[in-house]
Amino acid sequence: MTAEGIEAVFMETHNWGKAAKFFQALGFELEFATDHNSGQLRHGDGPSLFIAEVPESKQPELQLVLKVSDPDALRLDPSVEVVTPFEDTHFGTRLMTVRDPDGRLWSLQAPGKQSPAQAPGSAQA
Repeated sequence: MTAEGIEAVFMETHNWGKAAKFFQALGFELEFATDHNSGQLRHGDGPSLFIAEVPESKQPELQLVLKVSDPDALRLDPSVEVVTPFEDTHFGTRLMTVRDPDGRLWSLQAPGKQSPAQAPGSAQA
């Protein structure tokens, strides 16, 4: 199994409000906003755009996130440098970082691990 294409774009900004309004003016719809100057937008059924505000002292970055449906089935060619293996995130997914031949970092995102009670077809208590 390999990556399935672009799932999301993670973008940092110095002004969450202005960035959100800019993308809304381009046709993106706000899916949710947090109480810490970040949120997610989407245009149609395209990849999500997650925007997070960073301090003025930090250079804003942009990160493409590739989709992986089953991280346990992912088999990377030995030429792919794994920077960090899949790790659980605080937002419910699993994330891996790899480096391309030019030194750019790429995120691979997969669904988070489900507890037995969350698994499809299981009885909920």
